[in-house]
Amino acid sequence: MIKRLVKLLSKMSIPPSSTSAMETTTTNIVQPNSTISQEFNTVQEGKATILTPKQDEVFYNPIQQFNRDLSIMAIKAYDEIRHEKIQAIKKKSKNKRTKLNGLKILESLAASGLRSCRYGLEIPEAGKIVANDMLAEAVKSINKNVEYNKLTDKVVANQGDAIKFMGSTDEKFHIVDLDPYGTAAPFIDSAIQCLEDDGMLLVTCTDAGVLAGSGYPEKCFALYGGNNFGNAYVNGESNHEVGIRLILNLIASTAAKYKKTIEPMLSLSIDYYFRVLVKVKTSPINVKNHASETMLTYGCNGCGHKIVQPLGMKNNTKFQYPKLQGPISSNCQYCGTSYNVAGPMYAGNLHNREFIDKVLKINESSDKEIYVTNERIKGMLTLASNELDDAPFFFNLNQLCSIFKSPPISIEQYTKAVGNLGYKVSLTHAKKNCVKTNLPWNLNLLINRAWQIDQNEKYVKEMESKNVDELNEKIKEKLIKLKDNIGINPSLAESSPGWKILNYFKTNMNEEEKSVSIDFETGNEEFEKIAKLRKVKMVRYQENPRKNWGPMARPK
Repeated sequence: MIKRLVKLLSKMSIPPSSTSAMETTTTNIVQPNSTISQEFNTVQEGKATILTPKQDEVFYNPIQQFNRDLSIMAIKAYDEIRHEKIQAIKKKSKNKRTKLNGLKILESLAASGLRSCRYGLEIPEAGKIVANDMLAEAVKSINKNVEYNKLTDKVVANQGDAIKFMGSTDEKFHIVDLDPYGTAAPFIDSAIQCLEDDGMLLVTCTDAGVLAGSGYPEKCFALYGGNNFGNAYVNGESNHEVGIRLILNLIASTAAKYKKTIEPMLSLSIDYYFRVLVKVKTSPINVKNHASETMLTYGCNGCGHKIVQPLGMKNNTKFQYPKLQGPISSNCQYCGTSYNVAGPMYAGNLHNREFIDKVLKINESSDKEIYVTNERIKGMLTLASNELDDAPFFFNLNQLCSIFKSPPISIEQYTKAVGNLGYKVSLTHAKKNCVKTNLPWNLNLLINRAWQIDQNEKYVKEMESKNVDELNEKIKEKLIKLKDNIGINPSLAESSPGWKILNYFKTNMNEEEKSVSIDFETGNEEFEKIAKLRKVKMVRYQENPRKNWGPMARPK
């Protein structure tokens, strides 16, 4: 397809008068003007315009505009932080002439060059952008689009294998952007090699089926050095966070070999892919923290209970071998189901709130006609910024309720219960109706047990208020069973994890657990915080830009 595109491009010349197409700010495909060959459409995204053959709509994927819009704002935020650091150095230094050079950006897998063109047009701080691709045809296409957008003084096309180019170039870049088809794993090592110290790596992995799915454990381990929780229903949502942490651990482990450490600035699970923004800095002292910032996690296949196992321990400045975290056995203490082991994965924070705040400010002042994913950026980043740092793995409230066959608990009632116990809770950017909390798992299960009792009591009260002749035999039978044991749904099988959990608390509840009072009604700070976020009605998912949008096939 690219060969056909280049062949068509080579037959045409681009007159200076055609630059008016650059001013169009909406994201769409429009008919070319008379000065452009009728073989082509012009695709306009942001301030950039690229030429695409009419018969190859696959050439442009509108779903990735969110990725590109966000990347532009993130690079601007990174440059603001870079300026602030230079200013701080100037204040302390006698040399007041410290100069900050323009950003150097590398797009390692540039294809049409759309991303590089947008960087050149929309990031004033960008001094030089290298758009690399292995195919000669793609490089010709990049050059045509660079010329069309009048960026020949800023964007340079390079033909070369991305891994070889990044690993061998003497040039260092402040920003290295990896956006491949599938995994970015093979590119990480060489990308770190060509990154300026304290530069930022932007990494996309579109193999969510490997990172967060359950069908390719051997491939996931081969690419990322770890696995997710597998195919258990209760852990399916958590696998998306594991996917993020596996990517970060791959980057951290690779960087550590070169005495470098990472700082995740923003880590997102988006649609069918993952996008992480990571600063990489030389710091032999902090590399010693790598083991303690890496973990395995035991995930119960029945109730979702998780036990985090750090792979290193740090006591002040002394580093120790890891101790087994417990209690742990081959089966869950609450429901008796087996554990799967996920990881090794990154154990640190996924986001930098100062960085996110800067991106949100840039987004707020951006032109909404150019950055049409503005609202989604606001929604996703606001939620990411409010995620709990000390609570790895979110879980789905409906899935937890389904273990007990109880009616779904609302986020409002759940946050009231958690807050009234003195713990914290947050939403997550990645999935709807999912939460993070630092609440111990036994108390989480007690909340669901109390919810089951509360709902059963309301059901009994409602049925008893009716005329007995209105009730069928099934309802009457259910009422008898509920009066005998108000804490269990009569349809819950004795072999199920839910029944075993309820039986566990019936026979093993300690004095502290017996004294726990669950309150679903009284408001609190945690409830108010979540309620305020939800009132904003933030956009979390991409609006359909056209029919049949989504991940595209790899160009032939």
